[in-house]
Amino acid sequence: MTRTRSLAVAAFCGALAMAAAAFAGETVGPDGEKAAPSTDLKLSDADAAKIAAGKPTAALLWHTSSDFVNAVTAGAKDEFQRLGVSVVAQTDAGFDAAKQKSDVETILAKKPSAILALPLDPVTSAEAFKPAVASGVKIVLLSNKPKGFVQGKDYVTIVTDDLFQMGKHAADAMAEAIGKKGKVAWIYHDAAYYVTNQRDNAFKSSIESDYPNIQIVAKAGITDPARAEDIAHALLLKNPDLDGIYVTWAEPAEGVLAALRAAGNTNTKIVTLALLQTSLSADFRYDRLRTGRGGYQNGPRQLFQGAAIHRRGDPLGGSLVSDVSCQLPRSRAHAA
Repeated sequence: MTRTRSLAVAAFCGALAMAAAAFAGETVGPDGEKAAPSTDLKLSDADAAKIAAGKPTAALLWHTSSDFVNAVTAGAKDEFQRLGVSVVAQTDAGFDAAKQKSDVETILAKKPSAILALPLDPVTSAEAFKPAVASGVKIVLLSNKPKGFVQGKDYVTIVTDDLFQMGKHAADAMAEAIGKKGKVAWIYHDAAYYVTNQRDNAFKSSIESDYPNIQIVAKAGITDPARAEDIAHALLLKNPDLDGIYVTWAEPAEGVLAALRAAGNTNTKIVTLALLQTSLSADFRYDRLRTGRGGYQNGPRQLFQGAAIHRRGDPLGGSLVSDVSCQLPRSRAHAA
């Protein structure tokens, strides 16, 4: 029986292309390639048995530790079990480029059949992953690509979420939370980063095109999550009547939440993307926070499937995009 996942083919693009894609309403790839359904991604039970017979191994090379990374790892390991794959190493770079480079060297000593990794950033990871490419190990990437790497030559494929839909879901959640009218602030990731750029621009374009009674009255870029509280304080001083604040991902959302608490603000809603951190959970339950991300359900299971299909010799798109979901407070929860 053939197993088919609900995915779409996509990849990376430059900052201008990503902004254009957000307005066009789709997640695109590094060269602006159009997304396409990935029902082509099939790995039958017979294929799985053949793979298991080869006793393949895998190493997980992550950029940091988080709830999202844990969900990705759980999803990947479940698929590993079906395919008879043994995990020989798992690393956490702690957002340190030098540590990730060292992790690549450490993992290569284990001689895995495949490496599943989230490169820290395009520039530093290009150098860090060169030894892995030279070794011939199959590399499958999550949500980022080393600069200059060529799909099919340097890596197998990239797995990520449907980034435009994440931003759109966030816009829809914001609109629902504030009654489809009001003033909001947009805190975006002020860096050339594939995932956040597309999500952030999709939120902004969706608000502007779909909700004429919602105004984005304040904008602020962020590079260091530790500055989120200060940025939010400044926004609130200039705009004390904000109905909502979009925050690019969950970690800086904690700082924004701290700023709202310090101001005694119990009205402004926060919408963020990625899995909730522990310190956010209580406010999430009481309708303060809304979030969307597909950590376990789809993409992670495709990581080793991608490597397996490539090894089988079948053509594979440059990137795989998984479905996303939007979690709402338990009193009004629904699948988005």
